Parts: sequence; structure tokens; C-alpha cells
Amino acid sequence: MAESPGFDGPDGEEDEAQGLRKIIHVDMDAFFASVEQRDNPELRGKPVAVGGSSGRGVVAAASYEARKFGVRSAMPSVTARRKCPDLIFCKSRFDVYREVSEQIRAIFRHYTPHVEPLSLDEAYLDVTEDRHGIGSATAIAQAIRKRIREETQLTASAGVSYNKFLAKLASDQNKPDGICVIRPGEGAAFVQSLPIRRFHGVGPKGAEKMARLGIETGADLAEKDRDWLNRHFGSFGDYLFRAARGIDLRPVRANRIRKSIGGERTFSEDISAEDELRDTLERIIDIVWDRIAEKQAKGRTVTLKLKYNDFQIATRAKSLPQPVADKREFAEVARSILDNELPLPMPIRLMGLTLSNLEGVEREEPRRDDAQLSLL
Repeated sequence: MAESPGFDGPDGEEDEAQGLRKIIHVDMDAFFASVEQRDNPELRGKPVAVGGSSGRGVVAAASYEARKFGVRSAMPSVTARRKCPDLIFCKSRFDVYREVSEQIRAIFRHYTPHVEPLSLDEAYLDVTEDRHGIGSATAIAQAIRKRIREETQLTASAGVSYNKFLAKLASDQNKPDGICVIRPGEGAAFVQSLPIRRFHGVGPKGAEKMARLGIETGADLAEKDRDWLNRHFGSFGDYLFRAARGIDLRPVRANRIRKSIGGERTFSEDISAEDELRDTLERIIDIVWDRIAEKQAKGRTVTLKLKYNDFQIATRAKSLPQPVADKREFAEVARSILDNELPLPMPIRLMGLTLSNLEGVEREEPRRDDAQLSLL
């Protein structure tokens, strides 16, 4: 990617090009499910889900064959089975996924020390410094994808751009096994060509609200000023204002300190019934505790996050004098927090749960969600 002259952001926004960078976002294609298909040839070409297959089981990942039927991460297993009767469930093998992830990260580190993992299967890379003289960020991304295929027999998609927001959008553009490049000067036009649902954080209900306000594309969003967005979407308005213009000033941060472990669920339809809320919380408890146990993390504070259908966010926390002892105690604290909030003043579109005030966890390594279940 060639360097380009700077440009002034709208409404006095900081000149992003002052720190113009070359960012790659690499995202493995259906990672957990692809590893299972790689290791078991009988699964290749078939709809596969990784996760629990009964009771309150949840899909952790779905192959592209399963996604054609509407199977998605964080979907209850009974729903996934209903959508795809031939779905094959595989038990999670996180030791294997972690091992493959380390192989992939070793490839990343060959090209740059500036690697920010978002999960076992995706990461940002800052390749502004071309340490091997390859010639461009695009060529580096292609080299990385080629090595991943050769060394792991898996495919990866990549987005290349001058900031993290655009690189992440780009990596999703030509999935699976694709690459997309957004060059300096092209970001705003690219973002404004997208449907509003492609913006991270805008779920189905959010998109419906925006449609009622006349916003269906990035271009529609870009027509709204910051004050208007803040009036209608609260603090989320600042994010939307920047996103509609392709602006993101965040640096790639390697070896971030983990502050919490958790997950959140965005619903296709708002929920308010107490039984639905409690059942959803139980599913999130199961998934988040698996992550806590996997990291052998110890923490004292449990936090419940609720996003209402007007986009306002409420968080409620309870801290213990000593680290949470086990899943039973974690669940009891979470349930008590929710019970204290019931009945809710309005329906919610998102629920999240985290454990914080951690001891003995040094580096942040969240796990991906496929837009339905993500780390906070």
C-alpha cells in the first residue's frame, strides 16, 4: 500500500493520516469447525457444529456448510438441529485449537512484532514497518495466507487497510479464503456503500430502528451529524459518527493486559419475559465459565451488562471479598444480580456477563463470537 497525503477529518476530527498505518486483519475461516473437518476427512463437505448437542448446549462454531442452513455461533443446539437436521456435532477440543492458533501466531510474528490477537482465530497486525522488504501490506497478507494454508491446511481471509476498523470490515468482504484491500482515500466511500447491518455493534433491532429513522446504508448514516446521532443513540452515536467516515485512531496493541473474561449475546428479537431472561443468562453462564476455567482465571467481581432496545446500557456488578470459588458461586452471583433488576423497565437487545478483578492472567486472548457471542 502506497503512502498518501493526509486529510482533515470532518467537524475538526483529528487528522487520521498523521499516523497513517498499514494494518492487516486476519480471520480464520470457520476455525473450530474447519479444524474438525481437517482432522476427520469424513466431515469434509458436511454441515458441522462444534459445541454441545443436547440440553442447554450452544453452538461454539459452525462450518460454512452448516451456515447455509442458518446455523450460527451462540445458537442453542436445539435450534441449530431444527434448522439443519443433518447437522453433525463435534465436541470442542480447545487444546487442539490453541495449538493451531499458536502455529498461526508464529507466522504472524515472522512478519511483525505488532500482533494484537482478538481470539484464537483472528488478529490485527501492524506491518507499517516492512521488516522483510516484501514491498506492500497486500503482499505481506498474501504471504501470510499462503503460509497458513501450507503449514496448517486451513484457509484464512484477510483485510488490508490503514486502520483497524476498515481492515476488519475488509476481511469479511470476500470470505471464505479471500482478501480485500481498502487503500488510503477509499475508506469513507467503502463504508458508505455498505448496508448498516455490516457495522459492528448494529444488530437486527438496531438496524430496524435506524431504518425507521431513514438510515439503511453507511451513506445515510454519514448524512447525520454527531449531535443528531447522540440524541438518538446515546454514547453509541460517537462510534457511529466515526464509523460512517471510516475513522479509527486505535493503534494495534500487542500483549494487552486482560481486565476481564466474559461474553455477551445480541438477540435477533428483543426480550423482556423473565423466563427468557433467566434462560439466556444460564446459557451465558455456561459459556463464560468455560472460558474462565480454560484460562484458570481467578476474579472477584461479576458484572451483568444489559443493553435496552433504546440502546442505553446498564451495568450492575457485585464484588466478593475473595475470588469466585467455582461455577456454582459464579452462577449464584450472576442470578442474584439479574433478580435485583427484575422486572426490567423495557426489553433488552443484549445481555453480557464478565468476571473481573482478575488474578494470574497476564495477556488478553479473547475468543471470537461471529457477531452473536463476543467478549466484552
